[in-house]
Amino acid sequence: MSTFWRDRPTLVTGGTGLLGPWLVKRLLEAEADVVCLVRDWVPDCELVRAKWIEKVKVVRGDLRDQALLERTIGEYEIDTVFHLAAQTIVGIANNNPISTFETNIAGTWALLEACRRSPSIGRILVASSDKAYGDQEKLPYSEETPLEGRHPYDVSKSCADLISKAYSVTFDLPVVVTRCGNFYGGGDLNWNRIVPGTIRSALRGERPIIRSDGTFLRDYVYVEDGAAAYMLSAEKMAENPKLKGEAFNFSNENPVSVLDLVRQILALVNSNLEPVIQDRAKNEIRHQYLSATKARKLLGWKPLFGLDEGLRCTIEWYNRFFGVAK
Repeated sequence: MSTFWRDRPTLVTGGTGLLGPWLVKRLLEAEADVVCLVRDWVPDCELVRAKWIEKVKVVRGDLRDQALLERTIGEYEIDTVFHLAAQTIVGIANNNPISTFETNIAGTWALLEACRRSPSIGRILVASSDKAYGDQEKLPYSEETPLEGRHPYDVSKSCADLISKAYSVTFDLPVVVTRCGNFYGGGDLNWNRIVPGTIRSALRGERPIIRSDGTFLRDYVYVEDGAAAYMLSAEKMAENPKLKGEAFNFSNENPVSVLDLVRQILALVNSNLEPVIQDRAKNEIRHQYLSATKARKLLGWKPLFGLDEGLRCTIEWYNRFFGVAK
């Protein structure tokens, strides 16, 4: 692994989420000096369970607290920021849009404004989402696809994405935006997501629930691929300042229907259960997947895990989590 990260002061927001712990793990392996902004104590999150939190500096507080962010960036002389913190559940956004807007939009501008006021910042990676594009007819989505979110979660990501671009263009802030497909992997404790929900149901001998009609198409990106993509993007920014202000899609470029994904998981856990198809999903995009051509060409990126391998690793994590004997 590159010596680029050795002793580099690095701030991670969203370290107790799904992707955050795996990014922290890679940063620690690369000998980075990691600071995590943590709002809530989540004892079952992988950052705590794997005891990686004991190897980082922890700042307790809310992402919207700009004064706290300025203090953190200044006192720890932060060089690189990975902004992953967000409210990521579509259903929660539909039921409680204000909290989603406050975290995803106001939290992003608070962080970027704090970075703008700091002389130490060298690069900022902002986690957007494929949902920022909204519902488009032309597939796969490229980085040139307009950002046209229509429902609360999608709009929150479109706005955060555009705000990041504004700070880059207007204030010359070194920002790169990443837009990834649906992350999955060990440590996801949001059971209404299709991968952890299906695995938990199968391990309990219960029929998994599909909220949609099962035909929705999505990209699925393994968390360790996501962590590697973020670190690669930061390294490439250091090599090529012209990447500032760019956005990159990250995808295996292998869209899978929800029903096919559930069946693949059930096969991997040797379950003959049939899913329950509820067909009650609302305000969700039916078909959405990304082109990663730009990331492959400009960053030299490629996924490290195929879907089958990523799902096997994920299932192994949940076997350990639930104490399933192998």
